[in-house]
Amino acid sequence: MRRHSQFENPSAGIDGMSGGSNDDNSHRPDGMHPESDPMHLSDVNADREPTSVPTPGQLETRQPAGLWVLFITEMWERFSYYGMRALLVLYLIASTSAEIENSGGERVVNSNPGFGWTEANAALLYAVYTWAVYLTPIFGGWMADKFLGTHRSMLIGGWIIAAGHIVLACTEFFGITAGEAVTLQTGPGALLAFVTGLVLIVIGTGFFKPCVSVMVGQLYGKDDKRRDSGFTIFYMGINLGAFLSPLIAGTLGQKVGWHWGFGSAAVGMILGLICYQYLRPKYLAGIGLSPKALRAEGGEAARQNDEDRKRPIDAVDIQRIIVILILAFVGNIFFWAAFEQAGSSLNVFADQNTDRTILGYEFPSTWYQAVNALTIVICAPFFSILWVWLERNNANPSTPMKFSLGLWLLGMAFIAMVFGSLQARDGDLAGPHWLLITYVLCTWGELCLSPVGLSMVTKLAPVKLQSLMMGVWFLSFSLANLMGGLLAAFSTKFKPGPDGEPAEITFVIDGLPGFFLLLVLLPFVAGVVLALMSPFLKRMMHGIK
Repeated sequence: MRRHSQFENPSAGIDGMSGGSNDDNSHRPDGMHPESDPMHLSDVNADREPTSVPTPGQLETRQPAGLWVLFITEMWERFSYYGMRALLVLYLIASTSAEIENSGGERVVNSNPGFGWTEANAALLYAVYTWAVYLTPIFGGWMADKFLGTHRSMLIGGWIIAAGHIVLACTEFFGITAGEAVTLQTGPGALLAFVTGLVLIVIGTGFFKPCVSVMVGQLYGKDDKRRDSGFTIFYMGINLGAFLSPLIAGTLGQKVGWHWGFGSAAVGMILGLICYQYLRPKYLAGIGLSPKALRAEGGEAARQNDEDRKRPIDAVDIQRIIVILILAFVGNIFFWAAFEQAGSSLNVFADQNTDRTILGYEFPSTWYQAVNALTIVICAPFFSILWVWLERNNANPSTPMKFSLGLWLLGMAFIAMVFGSLQARDGDLAGPHWLLITYVLCTWGELCLSPVGLSMVTKLAPVKLQSLMMGVWFLSFSLANLMGGLLAAFSTKFKPGPDGEPAEITFVIDGLPGFFLLLVLLPFVAGVVLALMSPFLKRMMHGIK
């Protein structure tokens, strides 16, 4: 775990964690490599290894110093992403009318208009956007593997993401037609600016997303037992940003102005990039180099990397890749399609059907988006300790079984939403605790599945295909997010019409309770399938846990 003393003295604290030396580079008279300038975009080289092989006594207590640099960088990137994610659907469905009805039933001036879209159309755009965000990393991963290296690819992507958030913030400066949904006819400037901002974020994420997780994996040797715990700590750290973003960006967007929320997401991304470029030369030297730079560096590490990249793919590699694909396209898709209701149908339920008043103050619905991240920050250390304790006692579940556990917890989470939507079905407001229970249980499921999955890809994928396979891993997220958005649009068919017309679709229980019951069953069945396949998948992993 991170302690404050590790940052009070960077030289002693962080280097002390890694067990590495602090030898100066001798390429220039000032001791700095010509490309070590923090603001230089190209790859950084140094004479020292960023980490060293820990002694047995260090295996369970120390993590590489570079983990904390990537921890901070991804924390700010997640701040930008989840800040925008919390606002996206709510912004699209916000009324464009000159006057709106407040919670007290009074007509007031609409000082914060959105796009005036229907919930179904907003969910469809959310589906396409989140699909594209996780699709482009497969191309970005290939570019990083072949040409750019993960370091340079991550920087390019980060600055493009920041530009996208700035363009989103500028949407508010274009005029729209009051009382009309924003289209190319009623608000062409606003719509084009909004779509341009989303496209930039999609492109930037393609370069950024697959690289940071691969760089975390590069901090560890092949048999380093700290890897799973390191990924869990990394996963906990990035969620600090995801926790702060709904509270800051969400509150600014809903209470002050949408463009303030989008703008704060841009600030978060820029802060993360500045932090990374400043700290990388000292704590991540040699990590994330392009293939060309790695060959030019020479040495044992470069020779080994070159041999690994030239080694032909054998039968063991193929079986391990099959394991990645099965867990990606069965476990991931069923899990994240339901989980990603958080940004769409659950977000709307929080805004329109949940009692959010505490001590006379109605808190913004986006605050519920912070529950997931807060639960990760609180619970991730316990899951990290749990996996280590189970490993010591030869009882640690295999990766496929952890996926099953995650899916079963996710199904249990939506049982709470069945009860919450039953309470709100006749026009009443659901209690605030139902969504809280749902998000906490969803997060426990996430902790069984997501950080373990990231670690698994870096262990199972051949070196020359690591970034590409990480891109494929995010491709499964892409399809899951597309399915999740389509499910959210589908959920509107479970609701009665505005004039009391019966719902188009019913599943066991009338209304939204039937939709959430469907989300109980789908993850549970997928978890059973993976549990039955687990012994076969474990053998195909050939000793990798």
